[in-house]
Amino acid sequence: MNKRNYQERPMKHKQPTQLPVIEAGELMKFLLEKLPALTRNNIKSLLAHRQVMVDEQVVTRYNHPLQKGQEVVVNWSLVRDEGHRQGLKILYEDVDLIVIDKPAGLLSMASDKEKLYTAYHQLTDYVRQTNPDNHLFIVHRLDRDTSGVMLFAKNEEAKHKLQDAWKQMVVDRAYVAVVEGKVEKKEGSIKSWLKETKTRLMYSSSKSGDGLEAITHYKVLKASPQYSLLEIRLETGRKNQIRVHMKDIGHSIAGDKKYGAATNPIGRLGLHAHILALNHPTSGELMRFETEIPRKFSRLLN
Repeated sequence: MNKRNYQERPMKHKQPTQLPVIEAGELMKFLLEKLPALTRNNIKSLLAHRQVMVDEQVVTRYNHPLQKGQEVVVNWSLVRDEGHRQGLKILYEDVDLIVIDKPAGLLSMASDKEKLYTAYHQLTDYVRQTNPDNHLFIVHRLDRDTSGVMLFAKNEEAKHKLQDAWKQMVVDRAYVAVVEGKVEKKEGSIKSWLKETKTRLMYSSSKSGDGLEAITHYKVLKASPQYSLLEIRLETGRKNQIRVHMKDIGHSIAGDKKYGAATNPIGRLGLHAHILALNHPTSGELMRFETEIPRKFSRLLN
């Protein structure tokens, strides 16, 4: 392999290269045509280092068949290194599940603007290190700026069991949040019907049935004149539910400019998925995963 060529060229590419497939063919021929500066050995090295994706799936075979309408993405840096920098931590793994502690700032899954640096992609890369045919399935999501416990399935059977009976299988699910101001009522519940604007902003309606029913329960763990630390449990799991409901009671989550926050004292959204307890989809065993409250949260209230 011409190591000199391979090592120097990627330095010029800071962003992944996205290549739409116009007609059916094999991956190697496609990449040679689209990336004429690279040799066959250069491309084999990219494949070996798991830096080529087809429709968000890592591909390592040079003769992988391509279909019209697919998208090939070439990542010019090693995904494993990026994953390490992102700080994703695996809490538990077996043949059916992977449970992680997702850092704030990392997408759960691909978006229109970001396809590579996601929890889903990093974990897919991880499970395929042992077997290129391994798959990963998203069961639920956390917002990009929310950290904490997140669950993935490693096979379709586990995925369907969890998604079809999520409310019955999840025994406990709790968040911690830093909100602006001192919450005077030590505990309470918020109920509304959530709707979404054309700009994808969620908001509450008090009219029964006018949107998706959302119920949030909270308890004050610690409070100061400037901020309060809350433990929050969801009776429903709607998009941006906690963020909207905290705004509704006049205590927006710290750092949440989108939903009314005036301050950003910890440089991130003050929301963390703290606890997830569920019955295992195969064994039925009760499993509980609990992460530490982020130190930035606690320090703000000390």
